[in-house]
Amino acid sequence: MQAVAQRLEDMDIPYLDWASPEFAANPYPHFEAARRKHPWIAKTDAGYAVFEYQAIRDLAGQDDKLRPSFDGIVELMGAVGTPWGRFTEEQMIGMPDREHALMRTTFASKFTPRYANLLRPIMRETMERLLAEWTPGGQIDFEEFSSYYPVAVTTQMIGAPLEAIPELRKSMETMGLGMSLDPTRLPALNEAVQHLDKFCEALIADRRANPHSADQPADLLDMLMEASDGGGISHRQLADLLIFLFVAGYDTSKNVFTYMMRLMLDHPAIYQRCAEDHEYCRKVVEETLRVFNPSSNFRFTTEELVYRDVAIPANTMLFFTLNVSGRDATAFDRADEFDPDRTIEPQRRQLAFGLGKHMCLGQYIARAQLQEGIHLVAQHMREPKLAGEIGWRPFPGVWGIKGLPIQFEPA
Repeated sequence: MQAVAQRLEDMDIPYLDWASPEFAANPYPHFEAARRKHPWIAKTDAGYAVFEYQAIRDLAGQDDKLRPSFDGIVELMGAVGTPWGRFTEEQMIGMPDREHALMRTTFASKFTPRYANLLRPIMRETMERLLAEWTPGGQIDFEEFSSYYPVAVTTQMIGAPLEAIPELRKSMETMGLGMSLDPTRLPALNEAVQHLDKFCEALIADRRANPHSADQPADLLDMLMEASDGGGISHRQLADLLIFLFVAGYDTSKNVFTYMMRLMLDHPAIYQRCAEDHEYCRKVVEETLRVFNPSSNFRFTTEELVYRDVAIPANTMLFFTLNVSGRDATAFDRADEFDPDRTIEPQRRQLAFGLGKHMCLGQYIARAQLQEGIHLVAQHMREPKLAGEIGWRPFPGVWGIKGLPIQFEPA
């Protein structure tokens, strides 16, 4: 006889107070405590958190029963009708299915492993320049240092002037806190998105007025403009895609890179091998993405969804906590142990880049960037040690370390 599904709103499930600084500094015990009360779901002030690895895979993959919930986020922030609210609702991953499919089909062919490999010389050149500038003193805030890496790479990918980097970085630091669900940040978020919009609009206008000559290699902006013109993508959508390209590739890469260095401080033998073995760095990147990643996905259910005898009503906000999914002991042996040589089955791969039709287009660029970065950093910053207190960003949203002071022996 089939069991009768319990309605989610009638169940006695754990509550996660994840807005507190204590939670952000160490969320894992809170999720373990929640797991003892319910194996895969908990309540939050903004909706429900799905925190078990397998439940995330099972539920987040049901694209036909879920929709992007950026409109719900905008309402929670009191941002309806604001510049940040408009961008948040209309960005690529917030689009309705038909528009999203068109955008993804139009641009996906540009974000291939081959293209990411073509960018590796830019990544190495950028990191070498940053290391020459930052390392001579033997002590830095690694989080601040690493923040200049992805923005500099993206700037060069689209042929923008390097002198724009400081202001772009400032705006992206602000944008990265948008999903922390703190309405007091809204004025700064509006200012940041307006700055990025003005920058991208000017960049597109200048390229149309001054196109590259036939003997100049096409950069990413050329390719995106060509795809946009041939694929029926509006000017507004192209400008939003450029903003999204900057924002999506900034906090995620920077926060993972910073956490990777935090792991290296506790694993000097692994760090030394990163300096010597470029290919091994690929394993270190993948294991870091299992142990930590900055993001959670959020979706609204479009209809009632029954999972493991739990009936989730239509229009329920679900947060898929990808950022802690790799620490789930029900899915991974020695889940809290950092081991780049561990064997991972295909059905147990890390979820850092999402699932289904919203899987991150920039994942190959991010992987290459992290691999090149840690390889060069390990060569230039020898015997790094923690040199102060670590801070943390808010957990709901793009989570990660805020400030990682280290000292080292410069190469």
